[in-house]
Amino acid sequence: MEFSSKVRTCLWFDGQGEEAARFYVSLLPDSRIETVVRPDPEGPALVVEFSLAGAPYMALNGGPQYSHTPAASISVLTEDQAETDRLWAALTAEGGSEGRCAWLVDRYGLSWQIVPKALPRLLGSDDGAAAARAQEAMLAMSKIDIAALEAAFRGA
Repeated sequence: MEFSSKVRTCLWFDGQGEEAARFYVSLLPDSRIETVVRPDPEGPALVVEFSLAGAPYMALNGGPQYSHTPAASISVLTEDQAETDRLWAALTAEGGSEGRCAWLVDRYGLSWQIVPKALPRLLGSDDGAAAARAQEAMLAMSKIDIAALEAAFRGA
């Protein structure tokens, strides 16, 4: 079997790699399972190659030796509040947990950043005082509330 991408991010799991990959691809358009390597046809997958919104990933069922860390995360740039809310709800459900400032941990222990396009636009504004107000508002949030962020930016 030949892998389909020269470079891809590998995510280590303890037996839940295929389940996680199938869940992740259900969340974003242009996502799919590409390859499943199952050494024993009746056994669990060893490797699952998949893409999320076109970005290549691999789930490896490597065992309990390693676990996920917030030092590596998947960042998703969302279009609007509806997409932000949908992804946030799906990823924090069934054992996931909310973090601060757009960060969360899903049920498999993987860290994500769910970042509305408005956030980097407001934080990167040439209006330093407005950007600082937006940043201050963001620091008080878990899931990003775009309307509250824009209100802080305007000084409202």
